[in-house]
Amino acid sequence: MSTDRVSERGLEVLRAIVSDYVASNEPVGSKAIVERHRFGVSAATIRNDMSLLEEEELIVAPHTSSGRVPTDKGYRLYVDTLARVRPLSSAQRVAIERFLGESADLDDVLARTVRLLAQLTNQVAVVQYPSLARTQVRHIELVAVGEDRVLCVLILGTGVVEQQVASLPAARVTEAWVHGLRDRLAVDVVGAGLEDAVSRVQHLKDTLDEWAAAGETALVGRVLDVVLSQLQANRSERITIAGTANLSRPMDFASSLPAVLEAIEEQVTILRLFGELTRDGREVSASIGRENEPYGISGTSVIASSYESGGSAPSGLGVLGPTRMDYASNIAAVRAVARYLSGVLGEE
Repeated sequence: MSTDRVSERGLEVLRAIVSDYVASNEPVGSKAIVERHRFGVSAATIRNDMSLLEEEELIVAPHTSSGRVPTDKGYRLYVDTLARVRPLSSAQRVAIERFLGESADLDDVLARTVRLLAQLTNQVAVVQYPSLARTQVRHIELVAVGEDRVLCVLILGTGVVEQQVASLPAARVTEAWVHGLRDRLAVDVVGAGLEDAVSRVQHLKDTLDEWAAAGETALVGRVLDVVLSQLQANRSERITIAGTANLSRPMDFASSLPAVLEAIEEQVTILRLFGELTRDGREVSASIGRENEPYGISGTSVIASSYESGGSAPSGLGVLGPTRMDYASNIAAVRAVARYLSGVLGEE
């Protein structure tokens, strides 16, 4: 956004208005700015600066109030001209490292990440599961856990571990039979991408009569059905969300709350928005107010970054909240958590 018509002091006044409004949720007047900030000029001069900001549609007077509040355009200029992002404290950095470092597996690390991000920002936190565009099947294991049950274990390149039991019709499963079927499946699916693996297992199922032993097609078919369901469940993009209790501040969302709740429930909208933000090439991106209108959540702001896992395409994470949010702190938190998450998953 061009700032040609806004002086350096005007930008500072805008930053002061954003800062004070975020802290107080009250319109900000020239007298308050003079009292709280060291501009070294009179209230009349600040009023002139505010008039220019209002002409540029960066601030507006709500109702008949003498104070001003930032507009979506004002928040955008504020974010775009942040001189520096407030760093996290050493205690916060240590907490992130320790909390994420204790994770047991991918599901655990993402659950911890989204809870931590919600706590750091007091917003709704969103973390997308690793992109599955280039995900491969790393390992498949079949384990007899009874005479009529087989545990199917699927491990993906992203670290996702799927476990599901296949219940077989009256049969006496032997370890030799289970190992033979596992080896047959491994030849076709280990190292294959998800889409390819689904096609190959489906082909195995469709040609059971050609390769399965006589009388075993029903048993093998049950196991293949379970493996197919595991593969197909991981083809769809998934997100995990925490901090929805932060939506209980009605003054922050006003009439937009139903749309926000619907977007969170649907998830597809959130995935699209985070996908757009993480593709713009910036380490941290923001989408503010009316910029989110195409997604039906124009009363919100979203701050997003991306992380990488096991060579997969970058996946998004970030926070969703009201336009009246602490952008500097939230950007710092999102950036730090994204970096640590990439580091944790990169070590696995």
